[in-house]
Amino acid sequence: MTRLVIVRHGNTFEAGEAPRRVGARTDLPLTEAGVEQARALGWHFARNRVAFDRVLSSQLIRARHTASEIIDKEPETAEFLNEIDHGPDENLPEDAVVARIGREALERWERDLVAPPGWDVGAEWRVAAWHEFARTADGTILLVTSNGAARFALAALWLMREDGAMKLRTGAYGVIDIYGTSARLVGWDQRPGAPGDRGLF
Repeated sequence: MTRLVIVRHGNTFEAGEAPRRVGARTDLPLTEAGVEQARALGWHFARNRVAFDRVLSSQLIRARHTASEIIDKEPETAEFLNEIDHGPDENLPEDAVVARIGREALERWERDLVAPPGWDVGAEWRVAAWHEFARTADGTILLVTSNGAARFALAALWLMREDGAMKLRTGAYGVIDIYGTSARLVGWDQRPGAPGDRGLF
């Protein structure tokens, strides 16, 4: 069996700071709260005796730092984990994005993975890359990425939550188990709870 533990990096915006659409071209560091989220994930996995055979992340600081706080090991970087490119909406506040493309375009992205005009998400190659990685991977693997890139794992493996949501919050994780050619979504968008909380394990 192969187990994929997919983590979204920790916070990159300070409390009270208006979030922006940041992707591949904006290399923000973790905030102090983001570091604490990453450490909480590390403690959660350690308490539940989750041992990772490999650690992969996107190339950006926020993902690599999150990975290194979870497990004291430099992650491999993988292109399919890199953040998406929001094009003209990169690093803009949400109201400016909605004003340009409309609420419906954002809903189609969230629900159906249809990229808004001007965004470069690489849907076709990402789905193929996630599928190939899942087919050839072995063991328990930690993958640290962004919300935009993580959702393609669900599309590639034909997995969906009952409510249809694909979002991972910052500092949250999902687990996918793979048995030969079949995959099972153990859970998605889970944040570490109190000590003793087994989460998805």
